[in-house]
Amino acid sequence: MDEKRRSAVKGAFFSEFIDMFDIYLPVVVLSPVLFFFQPRHLSPGVEAILASLVFITTLLGRPVGALLFGMIADRIGRRMASIYSVSGFGIITFLIALLPGYNSIGISSYFLLVALRFLDGICLGGGYTGAMPLAIEYSRKDQRGFVGGLIIAGFPAAYVTINLIAMLMFALFPLHGLDSPYARWGWRIPFVIGAILAGFLAFYYIFKVSESEIWKAEIGERPEKLPFMDLLRGKSARNLAQVLILMSGFWLTQNIITIFVPTTLLSRFLHLSHLQLTSTLLMSYAVLFFSYIGSGLIGQRIGRRRFFVVMGPVIATVGAGILYVLVSTDGLSLPVIMLLVCALSVIVTSPWGVIVTYINERFVTDVRATGFGVGFSLSVIIPSFYAFYMNWLSALMPFHLTPVFLLCIGGLIGMVGALMGPETRDVDF
Repeated sequence: MDEKRRSAVKGAFFSEFIDMFDIYLPVVVLSPVLFFFQPRHLSPGVEAILASLVFITTLLGRPVGALLFGMIADRIGRRMASIYSVSGFGIITFLIALLPGYNSIGISSYFLLVALRFLDGICLGGGYTGAMPLAIEYSRKDQRGFVGGLIIAGFPAAYVTINLIAMLMFALFPLHGLDSPYARWGWRIPFVIGAILAGFLAFYYIFKVSESEIWKAEIGERPEKLPFMDLLRGKSARNLAQVLILMSGFWLTQNIITIFVPTTLLSRFLHLSHLQLTSTLLMSYAVLFFSYIGSGLIGQRIGRRRFFVVMGPVIATVGAGILYVLVSTDGLSLPVIMLLVCALSVIVTSPWGVIVTYINERFVTDVRATGFGVGFSLSVIIPSFYAFYMNWLSALMPFHLTPVFLLCIGGLIGMVGALMGPETRDVDF
C-alpha cells in the first residue's frame, strides 16, 4: 500500500507540474512571437484581441475537460482518466510545435493555434481531475494536508522551470524579427519538451500507478447513472455551491498575483526592466513552492475551514496593505520590491496549499472527481474578468486602488464560502 500511495502522490505532483508547464507555454514562450501566426500591420487593438484569444480559449476548455474527465474518473476510474487526459494534451502540445506560420497557410495558422489550445484546455482540465482525487484517496487521513500542499507546489515549480527554459531559448536563439532563429523554430523546442514530459507521465500512470482502492471498493454499490446528475441534486449540489463560492473568492485573489502582478504591477507601476521583473517573479515562485507545503501542514493541524476563515481576512487586510504600498509608493528599491512581492504572494496564495485536499473531502466517492473538477475549474471563469472589474471600478476610485479593492473582496468572499461549509479534516472516505 505504501508503494501505491507514493506512486499516486508522485503522479499527482507531476500531473500538476506538467499541467502548469503547458498552461504557461503560450504565456512565456509564445507571446513574443504571436506575429508568426498573424497578418502584418494589425492595429494594436486587434493584436491584443488575437493574443487574448490564445489564452482565453484554453481557459474556456478547462471546465469542459473537468466535467468530461471528471465523469470518466467517477465511472471508469481515476487512473484511466489521468492516462487519457495526459496523453491528449501531450499529443496536442506536440501538434502545436509543428504548426506552420501565416506566411505558409495564411490566417488558418492562427485559427489552428486557437483550436488546438482549446482542445489542450479540455485535456488539461482533465489532467488534475483524475490525478488529484486518486492521490488524496490513497493518502492517510493525517497526511492529506501535506499531500495536497505538495501537489499544488507543482505549480510554482513549473513556472520557474518554464521561465528558465525560455531564458535559455532566448539566449541560444535570438529573436529579432520574423526570420530570426527563435521566431522560426526556437519557440517550438519548449513545446516539444512539454509533449515529451506528458508522454513520460502517461507511461508512468500506465506502469506505476494503481487504481484507487477506495473507488474500487465502492464501484459495485453505485447506481448506473451519470455522476454529473448526482452532483446537481441533494447534498452534493449544496456542497458544490459552497465550493464554487469559496473558490470564486480565492481565484479572484489568485489572479491578482498570477496575472496582475507580472503583467501590470511590476512593469507598469514599478517600471522594472525585463531582467528585474523575471528575477522578482522567479524568486517569489521559488518561495511559493515551500509556502504551499507549509500551508497544507498548517491546515492539517488547525483545520482546513479554520485556515480559510483566518486567511480570508488576512488577505483582505495585510495582503491588501502590502499591495497598496506597492502600487502607491514611488522609489522603492529592487530588494524591497522583491521582499514585498514575496510576502504578498505567500499571504494571498496560501489558501491554495489547502484547497486541493479540502475540495476532495467535500464530495463523496461517487462524485468526488466530477465535483472536484467542476468546483475547481468552473469557479475560475467569473474571477478571470478581473481586468474588466478594475476598469469599471476606476469610475469610482483611482485606478491603482482597484486591485487593492478586489483583493479585499476576494479574501472576504473566500472567508464567507468557508463559513458556509463544515470542517473536513476528520472526514472518512
